[in-house]
Amino acid sequence: MAATTGRRFSGAPKRDENSSRPVADATVAIGRDAAQAAGPSLAFERACWAQGAIYVAGVDEVGRGAWAGPVVAAAVILPPNPAVASALAGVDDSKKLLPRERERLAALILKHAVAAAVGQAPPGDVDRCGLLPATARAMERALALLPHDPDHLLLDGLPLRALARRHTAIVRGDALCLSIAAASIVAKVARDRLMGELDGLHPGYAFAAHKGYGAPAHVAALHQLGPSPAHRLSYAPVAAIAAQSWA
Repeated sequence: MAATTGRRFSGAPKRDENSSRPVADATVAIGRDAAQAAGPSLAFERACWAQGAIYVAGVDEVGRGAWAGPVVAAAVILPPNPAVASALAGVDDSKKLLPRERERLAALILKHAVAAAVGQAPPGDVDRCGLLPATARAMERALALLPHDPDHLLLDGLPLRALARRHTAIVRGDALCLSIAAASIVAKVARDRLMGELDGLHPGYAFAAHKGYGAPAHVAALHQLGPSPAHRLSYAPVAAIAAQSWA
């Protein structure tokens, strides 16, 4: 995969002359092969630590493409100590890991992190505000629950304009940056558990199995039962089936 065009990360985040906080307005883009070869590291966190930032939060979300359930975001602050990389051996992009590995690593992350928190944006937020603003809300809610206000944010993907805080966006960040990879695991484990709860509240949709994504079983259940309160009615596939069931 070719690198995404954008201003590349050059060492550490710049600082505002009138602020002690790092100013993050860069996009880091690295190809797929490089990401797979290197794996998550503390390179981006080290750059922030070198500039005086102590609380550097990796932030990631899960569930944006789902038809049902919340968008869930996690924020993880790792200690400013290179030794944490060894303690968190095996932490990687959550999509690469089996469920049992994610559960094990989530517990390990919570043990070694300075702080970690999860926030969510329910389907109503997605329908009313749109996906990107809802994603930003989930992130802000996670950040608000941290006991320390982060000095700097490292965000997976592209810059999120709806996020009020300054941040460095890292393309394929969950495969490159250890704190983002950790956040991806914590968010995924939290959302999977929430979808299990929704499965009990709204039986028949098999939310625990497909996690709200557009699996064939989910499509069949929607046709049979119609949308539940957990569904995102602004999503075209759900809206189309809802129109049929309510006609």
